[in-house]
Amino acid sequence: MPHDDHDTIDGDVYVYVSPRHLARSTAVSDPGLDPLRDLGWDLHHDHLGNAYLTAPDGKVRLGYLPEGDDDGLWRINAYKDAFGPPAWGVCFNDSAPTEFVTAFTTALAEAYRQGPDRYLARPLAGSTDRDPFQAVDPLINRGWCFDRPDLRTFAITAPDGLATLEYTTGDLDPAIELETRDARWHLWAGTSSARPYWYATASTDTPAALLRAVTEAVADPAPLPRWRDDTSSYVKDHAQTSPIHPPSPPTPTPLDVRRAAASRRPAALPAASVPRWSTTSRHALPGQRR
Repeated sequence: MPHDDHDTIDGDVYVYVSPRHLARSTAVSDPGLDPLRDLGWDLHHDHLGNAYLTAPDGKVRLGYLPEGDDDGLWRINAYKDAFGPPAWGVCFNDSAPTEFVTAFTTALAEAYRQGPDRYLARPLAGSTDRDPFQAVDPLINRGWCFDRPDLRTFAITAPDGLATLEYTTGDLDPAIELETRDARWHLWAGTSSARPYWYATASTDTPAALLRAVTEAVADPAPLPRWRDDTSSYVKDHAQTSPIHPPSPPTPTPLDVRRAAASRRPAALPAASVPRWSTTSRHALPGQRR
């Protein structure tokens, strides 16, 4: 879509950021929380201001943790038993584009409506609707390229080389997957996984349909809107930005023109203020008898 040169725009304005994997977090939690809040999930806060959402059956929990112990801003876990260990866990760090989180929670809300067979569906190679390849397919369709950075890792990288989805093979410790970035799935932007612009992780048993919702959002070619002042150095160095101009006012209709003209017409004097001449007036009209 064509845009004018954003350097001609002054002040605090919105810009489009493209490709969208180089946008940052909006630092607004509502879009990510709302799909689950709309299901009536319980929301509460701790004394630090962190927010927690819990499903009615206690088997899916989300934490929005701006005051957490690390940069894992969004942590979502699902449980076979509400009192047992997580069956799967997903994390988005504090710089991950909020739209990608919202894509995940929207898909999770739909899976939760359909029941545990959906939101606890383990990936299964060769399955019609649970194959892990589902998560990779949207990226391949947008020209991302396969790589093999080491013997245990498959990777697929964006055409600009600034975003990568990694899949680690072999056995992994479930606890380490949930607590660190050494998870089965690792999605990140930047030139180095050690120092990413942003990242997201997902453990082994995260349903493929939920992962696909995220990769579809990442692969979408549409730019993301951001405040210009919120764009970071890596966006300015590598992304394309263009201003978002407010829509032009609609062309007035003939009725609009008549109404506007009427509103500018001088109001008529009230009847009580109109002079009333009479034959008894001291100042008779010309031709009248006094």
